[in-house]
Amino acid sequence: MRAYALLGGPENVWPADIQKRLNKEKKVGSLLIGVDRGSLLLEEMGLVPDLAIGDFDSLRPEELSKIETNVHDIRYSNPIKDWTDSELMIRAAFIDYHVDQLTILGATGGRIDHFLVNLFMLLNPAVRCYAEKISLVDCQNKIIFLDHGQHLVQQQGEYPYFGVACLEKTENLNILDARYELHGFSTAYPRIFASNEFKKGNNRFHLNLSSGMAAVIFSKDINRFHNIYDENV
Repeated sequence: MRAYALLGGPENVWPADIQKRLNKEKKVGSLLIGVDRGSLLLEEMGLVPDLAIGDFDSLRPEELSKIETNVHDIRYSNPIKDWTDSELMIRAAFIDYHVDQLTILGATGGRIDHFLVNLFMLLNPAVRCYAEKISLVDCQNKIIFLDHGQHLVQQQGEYPYFGVACLEKTENLNILDARYELHGFSTAYPRIFASNEFKKGNNRFHLNLSSGMAAVIFSKDINRFHNIYDENV
């Protein structure tokens, strides 16, 4: 079963077709999860989440009451906690609902500290085992996570570019069969190799690493006349 989780990130960096896509997924039985304010945002799109989780400190009492009335499975976290609401959501999705794939929306944009939490939470040993089944998606990017080993990475639809980010100490990283190759790279701290491309006529590349975790960031350019950070657009 697929799952889609909506966090409280700015709506102007959501995928353009988010409402249509989530409606379609709901009809085929995919799990919809609202994380904190994301629960209300789903409701505002006419979608009742199957699971709502968070401390809900960003909601007014009447907004929380609406969620409590409509959502069958609602879980409250303590605002003073060691794990973020996103980490708790991942555990619930894979352990309690046994999902196969999890797409997280609303995890980027807005506050940079929130985005970095959502990016680096996959290093938490309690959720790391699910990392390769998780992706972060917004209007311009799709991020997947690959643990140590050998990987054949397929091009993702509308994204012509990709970058590779070492999220931690990494040994023997190789990017092969891409426009720009990398051989036997090791680092003691996070490093990012941006603006790579697939070879013409080849829609995949090989990524191998002996230790560490890498994020592959698929991306596309946007119209230079459209400012995705302008909330008036």
